[in-house]
Amino acid sequence: MITFSGGLILLDVEGTVSPLAFVHEVMFPYARTEARSFLEANFARSEVVAALQQMALDAGKPSLAEWCPAPFPSGAAFAWIMQEIHALMGVDAKLTGLKQLQGLIWEQGFQAGELRSTLFDDVAVALGQWSRAGKQMRIYSSGSVHAQRLFFAHTESGDLTRYLSGYYDTTMGPKREASSYAAIAKDAGYPCQEILFLSDVAAELDAARDSGMQTCLIMRPGNQETESHGHPSCSVFEQIRLESQP
Repeated sequence: MITFSGGLILLDVEGTVSPLAFVHEVMFPYARTEARSFLEANFARSEVVAALQQMALDAGKPSLAEWCPAPFPSGAAFAWIMQEIHALMGVDAKLTGLKQLQGLIWEQGFQAGELRSTLFDDVAVALGQWSRAGKQMRIYSSGSVHAQRLFFAHTESGDLTRYLSGYYDTTMGPKREASSYAAIAKDAGYPCQEILFLSDVAAELDAARDSGMQTCLIMRPGNQETESHGHPSCSVFEQIRLESQP
């Protein structure tokens, strides 16, 4: 049991509100399987081009033309880019452009009813309780903001976006750097000490704590962290006790 009297609860997604197995065994394979047909149909779409431009930047190139060795959009460019996408997906690269592209692919799946987000049983209830208690809730995940909105709008418990007042991805900075959490606190309008960050990854919690945030390690079935590493820990959200701000 931990106690929190601040105003904002910041949540990770994978391993915190959703099982690792769902993300790794359903969402990631869907993106890999559908990537080719999605790009064939949407290769010149502005949102897709923007994601590819970001992938070029992530690779250290100033533009898509500098990154891709073939003229864009051409069959050779498509083949080369598909190679790069599959290579990055194969190592689960936490890169902004790849995450943006995955979000666009998942959008197709959510809208077609082929994807439905799986959450731990306590999540929807806790979000409702925290909202009624006057707490603000936001998400910080390596998945794109677009993908986060889709994820929470299409859960097995219904549309939960009404409980969430903000979303952050790696455009705010890496999840293992304290400066990212300071930037989130500034954007959200809360002092770091009034924010509780929930994650299943101790290194992320270390960074959040270094920024001044309160932290809690979420120890769900299937998660990799088996020790708290100096952070308070809980296995279900009911173990987080809320107090009114002084």
